[in-house]
Amino acid sequence: MLPLRDNVPTRSFPVVTVALIATNVIVWLWQLGALDERTVEYAYYPCAVEGPCTGLAVGHLPWYEGTFSSMFMHASWAHILGNMLFLWIFGNNVEDALGKIRFLVFYLLAGAAATFAQTVVTLHWGGEIAASVPNVGASGAIAGVLGAYLVLVRGGSVLTLVGFFLVPIPAIVFLGFWFLFQLWQGGAEITHPESGGGVAFAAHVGGFVFGMLTAHLFANRRPLAPSW
Repeated sequence: MLPLRDNVPTRSFPVVTVALIATNVIVWLWQLGALDERTVEYAYYPCAVEGPCTGLAVGHLPWYEGTFSSMFMHASWAHILGNMLFLWIFGNNVEDALGKIRFLVFYLLAGAAATFAQTVVTLHWGGEIAASVPNVGASGAIAGVLGAYLVLVRGGSVLTLVGFFLVPIPAIVFLGFWFLFQLWQGGAEITHPESGGGVAFAAHVGGFVFGMLTAHLFANRRPLAPSW
């Protein structure tokens, strides 16, 4: 299933959402100049919180720097394109409800919460090797946006490409299914770490839960009603 757009308009142009997308793209293009080296240097490593670190993680950034630098980095074209698509579809409405400054603060805190969740899971269940694997990606912060959207936007639908058909799926169904899949895969990652395929499912769950729990604390108005 590929989401294309939702049916909830905004009151103004989503400046912060577009700026975040642009920043992620710029950082990705910068990464491409020396992808492996820059990813290793500026990634976040769970072992930075509690070592020891091995292999690539030796000489890592402090955990508080890596938390935010890694939030704007990606591992592949598919990784960044998928993340930016979700941020564009759902971020504009959350920004509209929170306001520009609050949305930016919320986004960064959601990313930090997602990193914290992944760190707890990795350190407790993953072991030394897993804790020394570089973590990059905006998906934890974007998961926070998805959680806030689920709580704040009522009656929204997501136009989704399912096979060869365009299907409007209620946002509560689309996002609920997405979250349950992350939760299921996150549980499998705990019991069988090798099954994660490099995806930080615990970060997705942590970011989403943070978004759901704090959306009303950050929001200062309701999103507009769906247009169709």
